[in-house]
Amino acid sequence: MSTVVSATNLTRHYEVSHGAFAKPATLKALDGASFSLERGKTLAVVGESGCGKSTLARLVTMIETPTAGSLVIAGQEIAGASATTLKALRAKVQIVFQNPYGSLNPRQKIGHALEEPLLVNTRMSSAERTEKARAMMASVGLRPEHYDRYPHMFSGGQRQRIAIARALMLDPELLVLDEPVSALDVSIQAQVLNLLADIQERHNLAYLFISHDLSVVRHIANDVMVMYLGRAVEQGPREAIFGNPQHPYTKALLSATPHPDPTRKRERIVLKGELPSPLNPPSGCTFHPRCPWRFEICPLVNPALLAHEGSLVACHAVNPPSADTSTEAA
Repeated sequence: MSTVVSATNLTRHYEVSHGAFAKPATLKALDGASFSLERGKTLAVVGESGCGKSTLARLVTMIETPTAGSLVIAGQEIAGASATTLKALRAKVQIVFQNPYGSLNPRQKIGHALEEPLLVNTRMSSAERTEKARAMMASVGLRPEHYDRYPHMFSGGQRQRIAIARALMLDPELLVLDEPVSALDVSIQAQVLNLLADIQERHNLAYLFISHDLSVVRHIANDVMVMYLGRAVEQGPREAIFGNPQHPYTKALLSATPHPDPTRKRERIVLKGELPSPLNPPSGCTFHPRCPWRFEICPLVNPALLAHEGSLVACHAVNPPSADTSTEAA
């Protein structure tokens, strides 16, 4: 299988002003993410709000540029790429947003919304654009009469089908799905997830699936990356993350996930304290103020992401540092 996107130490920092005479602070929204994603596979990125999931989505879709690190899409390094190259790559990477109504122009008919990417990026005739738009509508379960309707005339699930159809109009290789079902009813969520699985199989697409809902992730993902305050704390195959979680943060997230069997007992792990500010992250391991396993080295040294029992884990308790460790100090 060919690799669609790969990232190495991908970083995005923002300068935040504190007034005319104060030195700007640095907000570390994403602080070194590394992964690769092949065609036909789904990588899920999970974590609390503010962990860097949506920032990662904006970098992969080339809405923003990385502060540091490497991002390679379809064999092309994004850093230093020409405007022509970036335009071609953007056609290969499309995004589906959380709020389908907010991503659609309320004054634009659905048929025109679907044709617009073709009008801007291709030389298709009007008849060809219309034909492809109608075919794409049928492929996502919309009827022919929907072509001339406006967004407010559809349900939430239908609007998300429209958003998915629009993302597919340019025949991309990668779809970035930013919380695509969190605004939908549970029954509609299942329909949209099954549609996404069917589309992935038909078109051999790669999915970068951004979510906080681990029950959804368990259904759709091949690999999972758990993020905390801009960094990956655990990363690996779905079976390893859900079947044998290693990091205390991953364990806490999974303990909060509802289970369909009411007789099954599960220990609820409650994390103390609030998520720290990315403007002033804790020293060493950023999770240590809330970690029940912390010990002396945790506030001093940032743990590396190391292999352990089928996953990559950034935790001193899981991968104890050696006496001559060269792990980067905070």
